[in-house]
Amino acid sequence: MGSLGRVYAVANQKGGVGKTTTAVNLGAYLANAGKRVLLVDADPQSNATSSLGIDKSALSRSIYDVLVGGEPASNLITLTGCVGLDLLPSSPALAGAQVEMVEMAGREVLLRQALEPLRQRYDFVFIDTPPSLGLLTVNALAAADGVIIPVQCEYLPLEGLTQLLHTIELVRQTLNPDLMIRGLVLTMYDSRTNLARQVVADVRQHFADLALEVIIPRNVRVSEAPSYGQPITTYAPKSSGGRAYAALCDEFLMGE
Repeated sequence: MGSLGRVYAVANQKGGVGKTTTAVNLGAYLANAGKRVLLVDADPQSNATSSLGIDKSALSRSIYDVLVGGEPASNLITLTGCVGLDLLPSSPALAGAQVEMVEMAGREVLLRQALEPLRQRYDFVFIDTPPSLGLLTVNALAAADGVIIPVQCEYLPLEGLTQLLHTIELVRQTLNPDLMIRGLVLTMYDSRTNLARQVVADVRQHFADLALEVIIPRNVRVSEAPSYGQPITTYAPKSSGGRAYAALCDEFLMGE
């Protein structure tokens, strides 16, 4: 493949909004569509790693060794049960990386440097980020071509979203001038509540150019899948959540 793969950070400093779920399932559906996908778990909680059936406690090395130890990322890539979807795993040791990286030269671009050689091997690289705007998230934004922002349909933390957009703008000015917002993904939608409908209306009004069309519903199967170490593509593809992520994949590919 002559062209370089695209790198996307999946980011929102609020936890529990569907970041990992979106990174894992969008990646899995793109792999199903024949794309070569790498999921980078840059969150010390390691949820993306365990969601794909990898035991984080059994890993001898992880992305921590790439960022702090200078290990080539290609040495740590792990195959998953989903053909075409590879993983750069995380481990709890990554929590210490934020402190250790502060002293390192070029600390904001360590992840970008680590991922650069992998762009030729993959069509898409997704970076799952921690629920904060700390150094790991800044590294993800500095490494990415675009940002995918999951927004929970349960209340609208507009001020939190504004804060994230401000951080993205700062990263543009200082580290990554080409960084773009690839889209806001509305997640955990419950059509029975007025609040969910109001959040969708507000996002569509305030961020008309950024909100993607497909809305991810709140769905038990999507919530269960990580505990079985599977993406929704294999766990329950016919569920409402599975169909929604398949549609999101189609919408995403149309925009590429």
